[in-house]
Amino acid sequence: MTHSAHFSQSYAEARTKFLAMAAATGLDVKSHMHPLRGRHDEPLAMDVLFDGPKDAQLMLIISSGCHGVEGFGGSGVQLALLSDAAWRTAARQAGVAVLYIHAVNPYGFSWWRRTTHENVDLNRNFHDFSKPPPANPAYDKLAALLVPPQWPPTLMNKLSLLSFVATHGTKATQAAVSGGQYRHPRGLFYGGCSPTWSHKTLREVLREHGRQRQRIGWIDLHTGLGPSGIGERIFACRNEASALQRAGAWWGPNVTSAHDGSSTSAVLEGQMWSAIYDECPQAEYTGIALEYGTLPMRQVFEALRADQWLEIHPEASDGKRHRIKRQIRDAFYTDTDVWKRQVVEQAKEAAQQAIQGLVSK
Repeated sequence: MTHSAHFSQSYAEARTKFLAMAAATGLDVKSHMHPLRGRHDEPLAMDVLFDGPKDAQLMLIISSGCHGVEGFGGSGVQLALLSDAAWRTAARQAGVAVLYIHAVNPYGFSWWRRTTHENVDLNRNFHDFSKPPPANPAYDKLAALLVPPQWPPTLMNKLSLLSFVATHGTKATQAAVSGGQYRHPRGLFYGGCSPTWSHKTLREVLREHGRQRQRIGWIDLHTGLGPSGIGERIFACRNEASALQRAGAWWGPNVTSAHDGSSTSAVLEGQMWSAIYDECPQAEYTGIALEYGTLPMRQVFEALRADQWLEIHPEASDGKRHRIKRQIRDAFYTDTDVWKRQVVEQAKEAAQQAIQGLVSK
């Protein structure tokens, strides 16, 4: 089977393949059903598959679809790993259980959106909402420009954004836009005002499967940042020297961190991995986001803006809707054999390294 066979053209197809692969390997899936339906009226679910001894002290989490439409790449990787008998045997022999969480945000996956049905960026939603949300005054200044009244945007809109970048710099602009904001529910990178369905469900999954483990690794699969087909290994733990040292020992010296500016990602608020510290406090945790590049950042950014405009303009013509939805999918999923091969090969390497890291002392 070629790598491309593990990838899909829709959420429904991806889920069907995932469930079929589980059945073929004799593994049980627990499906956490989403309250809404998909774009083709299909059921939506966060599907969870546990592969390994129930009493394993070591566990590796491999998750896909935190950002909905990014699930095309992540689901393909999960299926490739599940179909690899040698990989599964190596994990079991090492005493490592593998927890596959398929489509953490199934709504976004199905509807080709990066956000949840609440228009929330799930990777900005893991905030303690009993406390005031973080402020992002730079985003406040940009909010009206980022999602303008009309699409395509006017020349004045484009010039205003360019002026902001020229004044504040590319890095500062990226941080302002993508770092997370909590005041504009119809804007980009909105962190929400309460835990989303996916947030609450993921915590339930972590409690069920993680509380009896001593060491936990996590590879969270993402797309959309960096050079095409290259998987950046972004440190996904608290800003602690010991955790960063472990991540480097597991995944090599090219592990990057937003904390020291070495990553293509800005420092983000309310990240998903932070839940592991609450739900599995007994475990030593080490994780990365494996972020695969697709298109140049400017094109990805424009696709996000267009899709957010479309979300608040349901009156848009069918032709415009089709173009924007294709644009957003292409920004996060490169549907070529070469890209898929690159993605799978790098993921398999990272997964094997994680196994070795978990068993090392």
